[in-house]
Amino acid sequence: MLHETIQLSERYPGATLTTYVSYDPPELKMPPRKAIVVCPGGGYHFLSDREGEPIVKEFLAAGLNVFLLRYTVGMKSEQGPGATEYAPLIEAALSIKHIRENHEKYHIDPEQVFIIGFSAGGHLAASSGILWKADPVQRALGASAENPTTIGKPNGMVLSYPVISSGPYAHKNSFYHLCNTKTPTEEELNRFSLELHVDETTTPAFVWHTFPDTTVPVQNSLLLANALTNAGVPFELHVYPDGVHGLSLSTKETWSQNPKTHVPHADSWMPLAIRWVKDFPHFGPQTV
Repeated sequence: MLHETIQLSERYPGATLTTYVSYDPPELKMPPRKAIVVCPGGGYHFLSDREGEPIVKEFLAAGLNVFLLRYTVGMKSEQGPGATEYAPLIEAALSIKHIRENHEKYHIDPEQVFIIGFSAGGHLAASSGILWKADPVQRALGASAENPTTIGKPNGMVLSYPVISSGPYAHKNSFYHLCNTKTPTEEELNRFSLELHVDETTTPAFVWHTFPDTTVPVQNSLLLANALTNAGVPFELHVYPDGVHGLSLSTKETWSQNPKTHVPHADSWMPLAIRWVKDFPHFGPQTV
């Protein structure tokens, strides 16, 4: 097991990528593994431990090599940019770039790099597959919006009760942190309202949500699904009839002694997501 923590950029000293990489004995002659980056939630204000290593362990046990991204959160301050100025998205793109550039070291297929996120981490994961052409991101990767590189774009994204829209169904605090103000303009909000930016280059997605979610309403996932449909981008969507926001695995491993976050019916999302990743691409050739 290669377990190390990497600082992604001097500009973002707090952002780290921790590797959980298994090596197969040579005599097994195993092909390169798929890789997935895990983005915990927390409203771009903190990072939830319940949506970090417990998720890593599930994908690692399923045969993927896994990378936990601890991205920059908070408001802009003297200590750093916080979640503003596309910082988390740049960090996600740099993570994927690092994994691809070191695919031999990590024994992974560079054309099978996925990302998963929860709540605001779901917004980050979705942004990496939707806003990948944004100029600040491209410049951080050494390219430009006019001549973009796909090295920081995931092949597939798994979105768990994701923050998507800055409209009537917004999780407002997430957008306040992204815009660095509690009074953002419509233009500032629209910049990060992901359903407005989906196009034919958007990454295919696996999405799940719960119907009663009042923190990040299910309409976020429905708006995304509608935008993906209109753009002709393949996706899989599951809406569970019960469950509060922040279920994580929806098992007793992540329930934190809160019965509301243990919903056995919803715990099927993880094996479904693993199957979606393992079967990818099951809807025709996909390249980044």
